[in-house]
Amino acid sequence: MLDQTLEDTIIAVSTPPGYGGIGIVRLSGRDALKIAKAFFRPKKATSKIPPRRAVLGNLVNLETEEVFEEAYLLYFQAPHSYTREDVAEISCHGSPTVMEEAVRLGIRAGARHARAGEFTLRAYLRGRLDIIQAEAVNDLIRAGTIETAHLAFSQLDGKLSKKIEGFRAGVIDILSQIEAVIEFPEDRLPVTPGKMAINLEKMIVLMDDLVSSYEGGRALIEGVTLAITGRTNVGKSTLFNAILEDERAIVTPYPGTTRDYLKEKIKIKDAYFNLVDMAGLGKAGSSVEREGMRRGEKIASSAEGLLILLDASRPEDREDLALLEEFRNKKALILFNKIDLGLKMDIAKIKERFGHLSFLEISALRGTNLNRLRKKIYEIFAAKMQNRENVIFHLRQKLLLEDVLRHLKKGRELLLKGHSEEIYADEIRKTLPFLSQLTGEIKADDVIERIFSRFCVGK
Repeated sequence: MLDQTLEDTIIAVSTPPGYGGIGIVRLSGRDALKIAKAFFRPKKATSKIPPRRAVLGNLVNLETEEVFEEAYLLYFQAPHSYTREDVAEISCHGSPTVMEEAVRLGIRAGARHARAGEFTLRAYLRGRLDIIQAEAVNDLIRAGTIETAHLAFSQLDGKLSKKIEGFRAGVIDILSQIEAVIEFPEDRLPVTPGKMAINLEKMIVLMDDLVSSYEGGRALIEGVTLAITGRTNVGKSTLFNAILEDERAIVTPYPGTTRDYLKEKIKIKDAYFNLVDMAGLGKAGSSVEREGMRRGEKIASSAEGLLILLDASRPEDREDLALLEEFRNKKALILFNKIDLGLKMDIAKIKERFGHLSFLEISALRGTNLNRLRKKIYEIFAAKMQNRENVIFHLRQKLLLEDVLRHLKKGRELLLKGHSEEIYADEIRKTLPFLSQLTGEIKADDVIERIFSRFCVGK
């Protein structure tokens, strides 16, 4: 089904929406040059547009032959193009009106408007990129920091794909050794269960590092959702404003001021966080406040991280402890707020009971320890990447790698328990389809369509 998209010649604006000095309209497909020449007229008479050489000309209205723009046409002949198809790019002034007219004329001359990500999809289907590299194209476009751009380009350059391919080759090598032992037992090959277990352990460590890098990778690309939760009137909105360094949320001394939630993106070092301020939890004074609390609990439950705010200027009570108990299995940072008013909460008692979590004493109002807070947020929710060269950014990648890891661990377990070579080899062999899906060697239409739907039109 996917290969049917290769039959049409497609056209789209490839530069960002809005006004600019230069705009590019791109065509790709077997009729790309023919369609471009229908409304592009070279200024110097020529019977042929040479590949990879910009030709100056005019854009003309097909109905009236009226010139409406001066432009350059650049032709890339297949397979020496981004899509490995014939590609024609028209560079003109960055006027949305002019570029939209060029697209309209191209469609009238026989092209189809490109879907989101269709140029890169064709590059993938034509074998120029694998699916990891295609995802990296979008990551590079959306990179918010130069470090993220470096990582995305590294993946676009094929470094992660080569690592996965090397891993796959390692799995096949292990399987071939096992097969040799099974087929030729009389040869006494130097392949012992101990050596096999060591090789599997090395692969498990490598795969585990990749899986654990997802958390940090997601923070670099999309941002980790970080919800500020706590009882009413503990200073959540004050903290929200303090972290943002902006009076974004309304702050009053009265409980229940925040009825709905506010969400803002912040950047700490090279990572992004989607910070959420929401209604305080506790006893509701009205139906509106009750709905705000319901939404708050839902956000807190689904958030990837929590900042649990406690009012340390008063003794802890059952509601404070119940709140901490409710979220004890979440990744969270407990903040003892209002330390400028004096500490009355038994902090040592709470640390003893919830010692697996992280803690920090702050004053959101006075700004006490806010720099330390930002540092802790980064360390806890973003900095889980042992090797910055090997980072995964996408949940699809993480889930497939987890499947690989699960079968490797099961294979090692069966080996160590003394099961036959056939049994544990079969478990290791199950990793191969997941590795092939990871690079897109095995194509799944719904997955491919979901990946490319996140791209902008024109890329």
